Amino acid sequence: MRKLALVRRPGPLLADGIVTHLERTPVDLDLARAQWDGYVAALRAEGWDTIEVDAADSCPDAVFVEDTVVVYGTTAVIARPGHPARRPETAATESALRDLGYDVACIDAPHTLDGGDVLKHDGTVWVGLGGRTTAGGAAQLGEHLLREGAHVVPVPLAKVLHLKSAVTALPDGTVLGWDPVVDDADVWEHYLSVPEEPGAHVVCLDAGTVLMATSAPRTRALLEERGLRVVAVDVSEFEKLEGCVTCLSVRLRG
Repeated sequence: MRKLALVRRPGPLLADGIVTHLERTPVDLDLARAQWDGYVAALRAEGWDTIEVDAADSCPDAVFVEDTVVVYGTTAVIARPGHPARRPETAATESALRDLGYDVACIDAPHTLDGGDVLKHDGTVWVGLGGRTTAGGAAQLGEHLLREGAHVVPVPLAKVLHLKSAVTALPDGTVLGWDPVVDDADVWEHYLSVPEEPGAHVVCLDAGTVLMATSAPRTRALLEERGLRVVAVDVSEFEKLEGCVTCLSVRLRG
C-alpha cells in the first residue's frame, strides 16, 4: 500500500497566524521552517512519500494544510474554512488532489467545514461542531461520503476550536484525549485520557507506529507501554499558533 502525505511549507507570514485560545507569543520563522523540514523528514523515514501543495504565502495559516480537505477512500471533500481569511488556501489542495485522480467534491456556502474538525476510524467520521464547522457543513460531508460507506457523527464542541485539538485516534481506534478540553468522552467506546495536552495529538503512521510531539513525553511513555513505537518531532513553533502534528499534513492511503 502506498502511503502519501500532502504538506505545505510555512509561508513568510506564519507568525501572523490566527490565535484564538492562546496568548500570542513570538514565532521564530527560521526555526519553524527547520521544524517543518524535520516533520517531513520523519514522514519520509517511515515510508511516506510527500507532495508539496503549492504555496499560499498570503495566508499565514496555510501550513496547516489538513484544514483544507477531508479525504476518505477515493473521495476528496474540499473544505470551506470557517474563518474567511483561510478560504484561499483550498484551491491548491484541490488542484493537487485532482492531479492525483481523486473524486473531488466541495462544501458549499453558506456552510463551513474545517478538516481539523474531522476524526476518522473504521467507517465512522466524527465531526466537531461549534468552532469552525457548522451542522450544515457536517451534513454535506456526510452526503459526499455516502459513496464511501462512511457514517458521520456530529460532536458538539465548546472547549476547543477544532475536534482534533482535543482528540485523535490510535491505530486500534482508541481515542486519546486531554480531559480539560474534551466535552464528552462518552462519545467514544474506547477512550484514553492522556496526561498532557500535546499528547492528545498523534498521527498514525502504520499499525504499530505513531508520530507525536516531543512536548508530550509522559504520553509518549504511556503509548510505548501499550506497545506502540513512537516517532517524536519538535513542532514547538507551530504549537504557539495552536497547531499540532496532525494539521501539518493530509495523509493519503491507497
